[in-house]
Amino acid sequence: MSSLPLTTRCDRTPAWAELQSHYAAAGQSFDLRRAFASDAQRFNDFSQQAPHVFADLSKNLIDMPTQSLLLALAEQCGVAAHRDAMFAGLPINNTEQRAVMHFLLRQPAAAVSTNASHAEPVWQEALQQVHETLGAMLAYAEQVRTDEAITDIVNIGIGGSDLGPQMAVRALDAFCQPGKRFHFVSNVDGHELARVLAGLQPRNTLFLIASKTFTTAETMTNAQSARHWFETRMGEGASAHIARHFAALTTNVQAAQAFGIRTTFGFWDWVGGRYSLMSAIGLPLAIAVGAQGFGDMLAGAHAMDEHFKTAALANNLPVRLGLLDVWYRNFHGFTSRSIAPYHSALGRLPAYLQQLEMESNGKRVDRDGQALPYGTSPVLWGEPGTNGQHAYFQMLHQGSDVVPVEFVAVKTARHDLPGHHAKLLANALAQAQAFMVGQPEPGGHRDFPGNRPSTFLVLDDLTPASLGALIALQEHRVFVSGSVWGINSFDQWGVELGKVLATDIEVRLGNGDTASLDGSTAGLLNKLRSSA
Repeated sequence: MSSLPLTTRCDRTPAWAELQSHYAAAGQSFDLRRAFASDAQRFNDFSQQAPHVFADLSKNLIDMPTQSLLLALAEQCGVAAHRDAMFAGLPINNTEQRAVMHFLLRQPAAAVSTNASHAEPVWQEALQQVHETLGAMLAYAEQVRTDEAITDIVNIGIGGSDLGPQMAVRALDAFCQPGKRFHFVSNVDGHELARVLAGLQPRNTLFLIASKTFTTAETMTNAQSARHWFETRMGEGASAHIARHFAALTTNVQAAQAFGIRTTFGFWDWVGGRYSLMSAIGLPLAIAVGAQGFGDMLAGAHAMDEHFKTAALANNLPVRLGLLDVWYRNFHGFTSRSIAPYHSALGRLPAYLQQLEMESNGKRVDRDGQALPYGTSPVLWGEPGTNGQHAYFQMLHQGSDVVPVEFVAVKTARHDLPGHHAKLLANALAQAQAFMVGQPEPGGHRDFPGNRPSTFLVLDDLTPASLGALIALQEHRVFVSGSVWGINSFDQWGVELGKVLATDIEVRLGNGDTASLDGSTAGLLNKLRSSA
Protein backbone atom coordinates (compact mmCIF):
# COMPACT_ATOMS: atom_id res chain seq x y z
CA MET A 1 0.00 0.00 0.00
CA SER A 2 1.22 3.50 -0.77
CA SER A 3 3.04 5.46 1.90
CA LEU A 4 1.26 8.15 3.85
CA PRO A 5 1.32 11.74 2.58
CA LEU A 6 3.97 14.00 4.00
CA THR A 7 2.59 16.38 6.60
CA THR A 8 4.17 19.19 8.56
CA ARG A 9 3.64 19.72 12.28
CA CYS A 10 1.87 23.01 12.93
CA ASP A 11 4.59 24.74 14.95
CA ARG A 12 7.05 24.25 12.09
CA THR A 13 5.04 26.21 9.52
CA PRO A 14 5.26 29.88 8.51
CA ALA A 15 1.53 30.26 9.25
CA TRP A 16 2.07 29.29 12.91
CA ALA A 17 4.60 32.08 13.36
CA GLU A 18 2.30 34.52 11.57
CA LEU A 19 -0.59 33.51 13.83
CA GLN A 20 1.57 34.15 16.89
CA SER A 21 2.37 37.64 15.63
CA HIS A 22 -1.24 38.26 14.67
CA TYR A 23 -2.46 37.17 18.09
CA ALA A 24 0.01 39.48 19.84
CA ALA A 25 -0.91 42.43 17.62
CA ALA A 26 -4.67 42.04 17.36
CA GLY A 27 -6.05 38.67 18.44
CA GLN A 28 -5.65 39.02 22.18
CA SER A 29 -7.45 42.38 22.20
CA PHE A 30 -10.22 41.37 19.79
CA ASP A 31 -13.64 42.61 20.90
CA LEU A 32 -16.80 41.01 19.56
CA ARG A 33 -18.96 44.03 20.27
CA ARG A 34 -16.75 46.31 18.19
CA ALA A 35 -16.59 43.68 15.47
CA PHE A 36 -20.37 43.55 15.12
CA ALA A 37 -20.67 47.34 15.31
CA SER A 38 -18.20 47.81 12.47
CA ASP A 39 -19.31 44.97 10.18
CA ALA A 40 -22.95 44.58 9.19
CA GLN A 41 -22.08 41.39 7.26
CA ARG A 42 -20.35 39.62 10.13
CA PHE A 43 -23.16 37.12 10.73
CA ASN A 44 -23.26 36.18 7.05
CA ASP A 45 -19.48 35.92 6.76
CA PHE A 46 -19.09 33.71 9.81
CA SER A 47 -22.06 31.38 9.48
CA GLN A 48 -22.84 28.60 7.05
CA GLN A 49 -25.19 25.78 6.24
CA ALA A 50 -23.78 22.26 6.09
CA PRO A 51 -25.83 19.07 5.64
CA HIS A 52 -28.57 19.15 8.31
CA VAL A 53 -26.56 21.58 10.49
CA PHE A 54 -26.46 25.38 10.43
CA ALA A 55 -23.52 26.93 12.26
CA ASP A 56 -23.15 30.50 13.51
CA LEU A 57 -19.48 31.16 14.23
CA SER A 58 -19.87 34.95 14.32
CA LYS A 59 -19.72 35.20 18.14
CA ASN A 60 -16.19 33.76 18.14
CA LEU A 61 -12.96 35.71 18.57
CA ILE A 62 -12.02 35.63 14.89
CA ASP A 63 -11.99 37.97 11.92
CA MET A 64 -11.14 37.55 8.26
CA PRO A 65 -7.37 37.92 8.75
CA THR A 66 -7.47 35.28 11.52
CA GLN A 67 -9.52 32.92 9.38
CA SER A 68 -7.16 33.37 6.43
CA LEU A 69 -4.13 32.57 8.56
CA LEU A 70 -5.83 29.51 10.05
CA LEU A 71 -6.69 28.25 6.57
CA ALA A 72 -3.07 28.78 5.56
CA LEU A 73 -2.05 26.75 8.60
CA ALA A 74 -4.31 23.90 7.49
CA GLU A 75 -2.84 23.98 4.01
CA GLN A 76 0.76 24.07 5.25
CA CYS A 77 0.10 21.20 7.68
CA GLY A 78 -1.33 19.05 4.90
CA VAL A 79 -4.79 18.65 6.43
CA ALA A 80 -6.44 18.06 3.04
CA ALA A 81 -3.87 15.42 2.07
CA HIS A 82 -4.28 13.72 5.45
CA ARG A 83 -8.07 13.76 4.99
CA ASP A 84 -7.76 12.28 1.51
CA ALA A 85 -5.46 9.55 2.83
CA MET A 86 -8.13 8.57 5.35
CA PHE A 87 -10.84 8.39 2.69
CA ALA A 88 -8.48 6.38 0.45
CA GLY A 89 -8.07 3.71 3.12
CA LEU A 90 -4.40 4.35 3.87
CA PRO A 91 -3.15 3.31 7.35
CA ILE A 92 -3.17 6.76 8.95
CA ASN A 93 -3.34 5.12 12.39
CA ASN A 94 0.43 4.71 12.16
CA THR A 95 1.11 3.33 15.66
CA GLU A 96 -1.16 0.35 14.99
CA GLN A 97 -0.68 0.26 11.20
CA ARG A 98 -4.41 0.43 10.60
CA ALA A 99 -6.64 2.23 8.19
CA VAL A 100 -9.28 4.56 9.64
CA MET A 101 -12.50 3.94 7.73
CA HIS A 102 -15.49 4.61 9.97
CA PHE A 103 -16.86 6.61 7.03
CA LEU A 104 -17.46 3.25 5.27
CA LEU A 105 -20.08 2.41 7.89
CA ARG A 106 -22.39 4.94 6.22
CA GLN A 107 -21.12 4.64 2.63
CA PRO A 108 -23.86 3.52 0.19
CA ALA A 109 -23.37 0.01 -1.12
CA ALA A 110 -23.11 1.19 -4.72
CA ALA A 111 -20.31 3.68 -3.96
CA VAL A 112 -17.17 3.55 -6.07
CA SER A 113 -13.86 4.76 -4.69
CA THR A 114 -12.67 7.88 -6.52
CA ASN A 115 -9.88 8.85 -4.16
CA ALA A 116 -7.15 6.30 -4.81
CA SER A 117 -7.41 3.50 -7.33
CA HIS A 118 -4.58 1.57 -5.67
CA ALA A 119 -6.63 1.37 -2.46
CA GLU A 120 -9.90 0.48 -4.13
CA PRO A 121 -9.76 -3.36 -3.80
CA VAL A 122 -9.28 -3.17 -0.02
CA TRP A 123 -11.81 -0.37 0.26
CA GLN A 124 -14.44 -2.19 -1.78
CA GLU A 125 -13.96 -5.50 0.03
CA ALA A 126 -14.43 -3.74 3.35
CA LEU A 127 -17.54 -1.97 2.04
CA GLN A 128 -19.06 -5.29 0.98
CA GLN A 129 -18.45 -6.69 4.46
CA VAL A 130 -20.02 -3.59 6.01
CA HIS A 131 -23.23 -4.04 4.07
CA GLU A 132 -23.42 -7.78 4.68
CA THR A 133 -23.18 -7.16 8.41
CA LEU A 134 -25.54 -4.18 8.24
CA GLY A 135 -28.18 -6.21 6.41
CA ALA A 136 -28.00 -9.07 8.92
CA MET A 137 -28.04 -6.70 11.88
CA LEU A 138 -31.05 -4.74 10.63
CA ALA A 139 -32.94 -7.95 9.87
CA TYR A 140 -32.33 -9.10 13.43
CA ALA A 141 -33.36 -5.69 14.76
CA GLU A 142 -36.67 -5.90 12.90
CA GLN A 143 -37.21 -9.40 14.29
CA VAL A 144 -36.76 -8.10 17.85
CA ARG A 145 -39.02 -5.12 17.16
CA THR A 146 -41.89 -7.42 16.18
CA ASP A 147 -41.33 -9.83 19.09
CA GLU A 148 -43.92 -8.64 21.60
CA ALA A 149 -42.50 -10.94 24.28
CA ILE A 150 -39.30 -8.88 24.39
CA THR A 151 -40.06 -5.69 26.28
CA ASP A 152 -36.62 -4.80 27.63
CA ILE A 153 -33.27 -4.54 25.86
CA VAL A 154 -30.17 -4.32 28.06
CA ASN A 155 -26.97 -3.18 26.38
CA ILE A 156 -23.86 -4.24 28.31
CA GLY A 157 -20.71 -2.48 27.11
CA ILE A 158 -18.33 0.30 28.08
CA GLY A 159 -16.70 3.29 26.40
CA GLY A 160 -17.72 3.54 22.77
CA SER A 161 -19.83 0.40 23.12
CA ASP A 162 -22.00 2.27 25.61
CA LEU A 163 -21.73 6.04 25.14
CA GLY A 164 -22.71 6.12 21.47
CA PRO A 165 -25.76 3.84 21.58
CA GLN A 166 -26.94 5.34 24.86
CA MET A 167 -26.64 8.90 23.56
CA ALA A 168 -28.38 8.09 20.27
CA VAL A 169 -31.27 6.06 21.72
CA ARG A 170 -32.03 8.91 24.11
CA ALA A 171 -31.64 11.52 21.37
CA LEU A 172 -34.11 9.72 19.09
CA ASP A 173 -36.64 8.82 21.76
CA ALA A 174 -39.42 10.37 19.62
CA PHE A 175 -38.71 7.71 16.96
CA CYS A 176 -38.37 4.72 19.28
CA GLN A 177 -40.49 1.59 19.08
CA PRO A 178 -43.42 1.67 21.53
CA GLY A 179 -43.45 -1.18 24.01
CA LYS A 180 -39.68 -1.48 24.24
CA ARG A 181 -37.53 -0.17 27.07
CA PHE A 182 -33.79 0.33 26.69
CA HIS A 183 -31.23 0.04 29.47
CA PHE A 184 -27.49 0.64 29.37
CA VAL A 185 -25.03 -0.93 31.79
CA SER A 186 -21.34 -0.01 31.62
CA ASN A 187 -19.99 0.45 35.13
CA VAL A 188 -18.38 -2.56 36.79
CA ASP A 189 -19.91 -1.23 40.01
CA GLY A 190 -22.57 -3.87 40.65
CA HIS A 191 -25.03 -1.26 41.91
CA GLU A 192 -25.69 -0.21 38.29
CA LEU A 193 -26.49 -3.69 36.99
CA ALA A 194 -28.45 -4.60 40.11
CA ARG A 195 -30.64 -1.52 39.73
CA VAL A 196 -31.44 -2.40 36.10
CA LEU A 197 -32.11 -6.09 36.78
CA ALA A 198 -34.44 -5.29 39.67
CA GLY A 199 -37.08 -4.06 37.25
CA LEU A 200 -36.85 -6.87 34.68
CA GLN A 201 -38.36 -10.27 33.97
CA PRO A 202 -35.98 -12.77 32.32
CA ARG A 203 -38.53 -14.04 29.77
CA ASN A 204 -39.07 -10.50 28.50
CA THR A 205 -35.43 -9.38 28.38
CA LEU A 206 -32.81 -9.37 25.62
CA PHE A 207 -29.18 -8.81 26.63
CA LEU A 208 -26.74 -7.36 24.09
CA ILE A 209 -23.10 -7.98 25.05
CA ALA A 210 -20.94 -5.41 23.27
CA SER A 211 -17.24 -6.23 23.40
CA LYS A 212 -15.02 -6.38 20.33
CA THR A 213 -12.74 -9.01 21.86
CA PHE A 214 -15.32 -10.49 24.26
CA THR A 215 -12.67 -10.07 26.96
CA THR A 216 -13.24 -6.49 28.18
CA ALA A 217 -13.08 -6.90 31.96
CA GLU A 218 -15.94 -4.60 32.96
CA THR A 219 -18.25 -5.81 30.20
CA MET A 220 -17.61 -9.51 30.76
CA THR A 221 -18.04 -9.17 34.54
CA ASN A 222 -21.46 -7.62 33.95
CA ALA A 223 -22.28 -10.19 31.26
CA GLN A 224 -21.48 -13.11 33.55
CA SER A 225 -23.60 -11.62 36.32
CA ALA A 226 -26.47 -11.02 33.89
CA ARG A 227 -26.32 -14.63 32.72
CA HIS A 228 -26.28 -15.88 36.33
CA TRP A 229 -29.33 -13.73 37.11
CA PHE A 230 -31.08 -15.04 34.00
CA GLU A 231 -30.35 -18.70 34.71
CA THR A 232 -31.28 -18.43 38.38
CA ARG A 233 -34.67 -16.92 37.63
CA MET A 234 -35.50 -19.03 34.59
CA GLY A 235 -34.83 -22.20 36.57
CA GLU A 236 -34.31 -25.65 35.11
CA GLY A 237 -33.39 -25.65 31.43
CA ALA A 238 -32.41 -21.98 31.51
CA SER A 239 -29.25 -22.58 29.48
CA ALA A 240 -31.40 -23.57 26.51
CA HIS A 241 -32.87 -20.06 26.46
CA ILE A 242 -29.53 -18.20 26.47
CA ALA A 243 -29.39 -18.22 22.66
CA ARG A 244 -32.73 -16.39 22.39
CA HIS A 245 -32.15 -13.88 25.16
CA PHE A 246 -28.48 -12.99 24.55
CA ALA A 247 -26.75 -11.60 21.46
CA ALA A 248 -23.17 -10.44 21.06
CA LEU A 249 -21.58 -7.55 19.20
CA THR A 250 -18.07 -8.95 18.86
CA THR A 251 -15.44 -10.29 16.51
CA ASN A 252 -14.67 -13.18 18.89
CA VAL A 253 -17.44 -15.52 17.75
CA GLN A 254 -15.83 -18.54 19.41
CA ALA A 255 -15.83 -16.90 22.86
CA ALA A 256 -19.44 -15.78 22.40
CA GLN A 257 -20.47 -19.32 21.48
CA ALA A 258 -18.71 -20.68 24.55
CA PHE A 259 -20.81 -18.23 26.55
CA GLY A 260 -23.90 -19.78 24.96
CA ILE A 261 -24.61 -17.03 22.43
CA ARG A 262 -25.49 -17.98 18.86
CA THR A 263 -26.36 -14.56 17.41
CA THR A 264 -23.26 -12.41 16.80
CA PHE A 265 -22.48 -9.34 14.72
CA GLY A 266 -18.89 -8.28 14.17
CA PHE A 267 -16.94 -5.18 13.17
CA TRP A 268 -13.42 -4.38 12.10
CA ASP A 269 -10.09 -3.18 13.44
CA TRP A 270 -10.40 -0.03 11.31
CA VAL A 271 -13.30 1.09 13.50
CA GLY A 272 -12.26 2.61 16.82
CA GLY A 273 -14.69 2.21 19.70
CA ARG A 274 -15.57 5.91 19.85
CA TYR A 275 -16.38 5.80 16.11
CA SER A 276 -18.39 2.57 16.23
CA LEU A 277 -22.00 3.72 16.77
CA MET A 278 -22.87 3.14 13.11
CA SER A 279 -21.42 -0.39 13.13
CA ALA A 280 -22.98 -3.42 14.84
CA ILE A 281 -22.46 -1.52 18.10
CA GLY A 282 -25.51 0.47 17.04
CA LEU A 283 -27.82 -2.55 17.33
CA PRO A 284 -29.71 -1.07 20.32
CA LEU A 285 -30.44 2.00 18.20
CA ALA A 286 -31.48 -0.13 15.23
CA ILE A 287 -33.96 -1.95 17.47
CA ALA A 288 -35.19 1.37 18.82
CA VAL A 289 -35.72 3.25 15.54
CA GLY A 290 -35.90 0.43 13.01
CA ALA A 291 -34.09 -0.21 9.76
CA GLN A 292 -35.46 2.94 8.11
CA GLY A 293 -34.45 5.18 11.00
CA PHE A 294 -31.00 3.62 11.23
CA GLY A 295 -30.56 4.03 7.49
CA ASP A 296 -31.58 7.68 7.73
CA MET A 297 -28.90 8.24 10.36
CA LEU A 298 -26.30 6.66 8.08
CA ALA A 299 -27.46 8.87 5.20
CA GLY A 300 -27.15 12.02 7.32
CA ALA A 301 -23.63 11.07 8.38
CA HIS A 302 -22.68 10.24 4.79
CA ALA A 303 -23.88 13.65 3.63
CA MET A 304 -21.54 15.28 6.16
CA ASP A 305 -18.73 12.95 5.06
CA GLU A 306 -19.16 14.16 1.50
CA HIS A 307 -19.18 17.78 2.65
CA PHE A 308 -15.94 17.26 4.57
CA LYS A 309 -14.36 15.41 1.64
CA THR A 310 -15.32 17.83 -1.15
CA ALA A 311 -15.98 21.34 0.20
CA ALA A 312 -13.24 23.93 -0.11
CA LEU A 313 -11.46 24.41 3.19
CA ALA A 314 -12.82 27.95 3.57
CA ASN A 315 -16.39 26.64 3.36
CA ASN A 316 -15.84 23.32 5.09
CA LEU A 317 -17.60 23.31 8.45
CA PRO A 318 -15.53 20.55 10.15
CA VAL A 319 -12.38 22.36 9.00
CA ARG A 320 -13.58 25.73 10.30
CA LEU A 321 -14.53 24.26 13.68
CA GLY A 322 -11.29 22.29 14.01
CA LEU A 323 -9.18 25.34 13.19
CA LEU A 324 -11.16 27.44 15.67
CA ASP A 325 -10.30 24.83 18.32
CA VAL A 326 -6.61 25.22 17.49
CA TRP A 327 -6.88 29.03 17.64
CA TYR A 328 -8.42 28.89 21.09
CA ARG A 329 -6.23 26.14 22.53
CA ASN A 330 -2.84 27.27 21.28
CA PHE A 331 -3.08 31.03 20.95
CA HIS A 332 -5.74 32.20 23.41
CA GLY A 333 -4.76 29.47 25.87
CA PHE A 334 -8.34 28.31 26.54
CA THR A 335 -8.10 24.84 28.07
CA SER A 336 -11.72 23.70 27.97
CA ARG A 337 -14.93 23.93 25.96
CA SER A 338 -18.45 23.65 27.34
CA ILE A 339 -21.16 21.82 25.38
CA ALA A 340 -24.68 23.17 25.98
CA PRO A 341 -27.36 21.23 24.09
CA TYR A 342 -30.69 23.02 24.42
CA HIS A 343 -32.71 19.86 23.95
CA SER A 344 -33.23 17.36 26.77
CA ALA A 345 -32.97 14.40 24.38
CA LEU A 346 -29.34 15.41 23.76
CA GLY A 347 -28.58 15.03 27.45
CA ARG A 348 -25.81 12.47 26.83
CA LEU A 349 -24.20 14.40 23.98
CA PRO A 350 -21.57 16.08 26.22
CA ALA A 351 -20.43 12.70 27.60
CA TYR A 352 -20.28 11.24 24.10
CA LEU A 353 -18.21 14.16 22.82
CA GLN A 354 -15.90 13.93 25.83
CA GLN A 355 -14.75 10.50 24.73
CA LEU A 356 -14.68 11.39 21.05
CA GLU A 357 -12.38 14.37 21.50
CA MET A 358 -10.36 13.65 24.62
CA GLU A 359 -9.63 10.01 23.81
CA SER A 360 -8.74 10.99 20.24
CA ASN A 361 -6.65 14.09 20.84
CA GLY A 362 -5.58 13.78 24.47
CA LYS A 363 -2.00 13.07 23.42
CA ARG A 364 1.30 14.72 24.35
CA VAL A 365 3.41 13.31 21.53
CA ASP A 366 3.22 13.64 17.77
CA ARG A 367 2.81 10.83 15.25
CA ASP A 368 6.54 10.11 15.48
CA GLY A 369 6.45 9.85 19.28
CA GLN A 370 8.14 13.21 19.86
CA ALA A 371 6.98 15.36 22.79
CA LEU A 372 4.87 18.34 21.75
CA PRO A 373 5.67 21.87 22.92
CA TYR A 374 2.01 22.96 22.77
CA GLY A 375 -1.37 21.90 24.15
CA THR A 376 -3.71 19.53 22.38
CA SER A 377 -7.22 18.43 23.34
CA PRO A 378 -9.26 20.80 25.48
CA VAL A 379 -11.35 19.46 28.33
CA LEU A 380 -14.96 18.98 27.19
CA TRP A 381 -17.81 19.22 29.66
CA GLY A 382 -21.42 20.31 29.83
CA GLU A 383 -25.06 19.72 30.64
CA PRO A 384 -28.32 20.34 28.81
CA GLY A 385 -29.71 23.86 28.89
CA THR A 386 -31.47 25.29 30.75
CA ASN A 387 -30.08 23.23 33.64
CA GLY A 388 -26.57 24.59 33.19
CA GLN A 389 -27.82 28.15 33.54
CA HIS A 390 -28.74 27.41 37.15
CA ALA A 391 -25.45 25.67 37.88
CA TYR A 392 -22.11 26.41 36.21
CA PHE A 393 -23.08 29.27 33.87
CA GLN A 394 -22.20 31.63 36.72
CA MET A 395 -18.56 30.71 36.18
CA LEU A 396 -18.86 31.04 32.41
CA HIS A 397 -20.21 34.58 32.76
CA GLN A 398 -18.08 35.95 35.58
CA GLY A 399 -15.31 33.45 36.31
CA SER A 400 -11.63 34.20 35.88
CA ASP A 401 -11.24 31.66 33.04
CA VAL A 402 -12.70 32.15 29.58
CA VAL A 403 -14.45 29.00 28.35
CA PRO A 404 -15.85 28.90 24.81
CA VAL A 405 -19.40 27.52 24.77
CA GLU A 406 -20.97 25.45 22.02
CA PHE A 407 -24.75 25.71 21.91
CA VAL A 408 -26.84 23.10 20.09
CA ALA A 409 -30.43 24.12 19.44
CA VAL A 410 -33.28 22.40 17.58
CA LYS A 411 -35.76 24.56 15.72
CA THR A 412 -38.73 22.18 15.85
CA ALA A 413 -40.20 20.62 18.98
CA ARG A 414 -41.66 17.11 19.02
CA HIS A 415 -44.14 17.78 21.80
CA ASP A 416 -47.32 19.86 21.93
CA LEU A 417 -46.85 21.53 25.32
CA PRO A 418 -47.58 25.23 24.71
CA GLY A 419 -44.90 27.80 25.47
CA HIS A 420 -42.08 25.44 26.42
CA HIS A 421 -40.07 25.45 23.21
CA ALA A 422 -40.19 29.21 22.74
CA LYS A 423 -38.85 29.66 26.28
CA LEU A 424 -36.11 27.09 25.64
CA LEU A 425 -34.93 28.75 22.43
CA ALA A 426 -35.18 32.21 23.99
CA ASN A 427 -32.89 31.08 26.79
CA ALA A 428 -30.34 29.66 24.37
CA LEU A 429 -30.25 32.85 22.30
CA ALA A 430 -30.16 35.05 25.40
CA GLN A 431 -27.25 33.17 26.97
CA ALA A 432 -25.17 33.38 23.80
CA GLN A 433 -25.97 37.09 23.58
CA ALA A 434 -25.14 37.66 27.24
CA PHE A 435 -21.76 35.94 26.92
CA MET A 436 -20.92 38.35 24.12
CA VAL A 437 -22.33 41.71 25.26
CA GLY A 438 -21.84 41.38 29.02
CA GLN A 439 -22.96 44.03 31.48
CA PRO A 440 -20.16 46.38 32.52
CA GLU A 441 -20.00 47.51 36.12
CA PRO A 442 -16.28 47.97 36.77
CA GLY A 443 -15.29 46.65 40.16
CA GLY A 444 -18.85 45.62 41.02
CA HIS A 445 -20.40 42.28 41.84
CA ARG A 446 -22.72 42.65 38.86
CA ASP A 447 -19.89 43.18 36.39
CA PHE A 448 -20.19 40.83 33.42
CA PRO A 449 -17.11 41.37 31.24
CA GLY A 450 -18.68 39.96 28.09
CA ASN A 451 -16.63 39.25 24.98
CA ARG A 452 -16.90 35.55 25.83
CA PRO A 453 -17.03 33.39 22.71
CA SER A 454 -19.63 30.88 21.64
CA THR A 455 -20.61 28.77 18.66
CA PHE A 456 -24.27 28.15 17.88
CA LEU A 457 -25.29 24.98 16.00
CA VAL A 458 -28.89 24.67 14.78
CA LEU A 459 -30.76 21.57 13.62
CA ASP A 460 -34.12 22.10 11.94
CA ASP A 461 -35.37 18.97 13.71
CA LEU A 462 -33.79 16.26 15.82
CA THR A 463 -34.14 13.29 13.46
CA PRO A 464 -32.02 10.25 12.69
CA ALA A 465 -30.57 12.08 9.67
CA SER A 466 -29.69 15.27 11.53
CA LEU A 467 -28.20 13.30 14.43
CA GLY A 468 -26.04 11.35 11.99
CA ALA A 469 -24.82 14.57 10.41
CA LEU A 470 -24.07 16.12 13.81
CA ILE A 471 -22.04 13.07 14.86
CA ALA A 472 -20.04 13.04 11.63
CA LEU A 473 -19.43 16.78 11.93
CA GLN A 474 -17.90 16.31 15.36
CA GLU A 475 -15.82 13.31 14.24
CA HIS A 476 -14.29 15.25 11.36
CA ARG A 477 -13.74 18.36 13.45
CA VAL A 478 -11.64 16.26 15.85
CA PHE A 479 -9.74 14.86 12.87
CA VAL A 480 -8.88 18.38 11.68
CA SER A 481 -7.49 19.65 14.99
CA GLY A 482 -5.57 16.40 15.52
CA SER A 483 -4.16 16.65 12.02
CA VAL A 484 -2.96 20.21 12.62
CA TRP A 485 -1.38 19.17 15.92
CA GLY A 486 0.40 16.30 14.14
CA ILE A 487 -0.93 13.60 16.46
CA ASN A 488 -2.48 10.20 15.84
CA SER A 489 -6.11 10.72 16.78
CA PHE A 490 -6.97 7.03 16.39
CA ASP A 491 -4.98 5.14 19.00
CA GLN A 492 -5.55 5.21 22.77
CA TRP A 493 -2.56 3.67 24.51
CA GLY A 494 -3.24 5.68 27.65
CA VAL A 495 -6.36 3.62 28.30
CA GLU A 496 -4.37 0.41 28.76
CA LEU A 497 -2.10 1.11 31.76
CA GLY A 498 -4.89 1.34 34.32
CA LYS A 499 -6.39 -1.93 33.06
CA VAL A 500 -3.10 -3.77 33.56
CA LEU A 501 -2.59 -2.39 37.07
CA ALA A 502 -6.21 -3.13 38.05
CA THR A 503 -5.73 -6.83 37.29
CA ASP A 504 -2.76 -6.98 39.66
CA ILE A 505 -4.49 -4.98 42.41
CA GLU A 506 -7.63 -7.11 42.26
CA VAL A 507 -5.51 -10.14 43.22
CA ARG A 508 -3.85 -8.18 46.01
CA LEU A 509 -7.24 -7.14 47.42
CA GLY A 510 -7.87 -10.83 47.95
CA ASN A 511 -4.53 -11.87 49.42
CA GLY A 512 -3.42 -8.64 51.12
CA ASP A 513 -0.01 -8.62 49.39
CA THR A 514 1.33 -5.05 49.30
CA ALA A 515 4.91 -5.90 48.33
CA SER A 516 6.44 -3.43 45.82
CA LEU A 517 3.43 -1.11 45.98
CA ASP A 518 3.88 2.60 46.63
CA GLY A 519 2.93 3.74 50.13
CA SER A 520 -0.35 5.38 49.14
CA THR A 521 -1.66 2.42 47.12
CA ALA A 522 -0.60 -0.02 49.86
CA GLY A 523 -2.29 2.05 52.57
CA LEU A 524 -5.52 2.42 50.60
CA LEU A 525 -5.55 -1.28 49.71
CA ASN A 526 -5.36 -2.21 53.40
CA LYS A 527 -8.07 0.34 54.19
CA LEU A 528 -10.41 -1.12 51.58
CA ARG A 529 -9.68 -4.84 51.97
CA SER A 530 -12.18 -5.46 54.71
CA SER A 531 -15.07 -4.53 52.40
CA ALA A 532 -13.71 -5.94 49.12
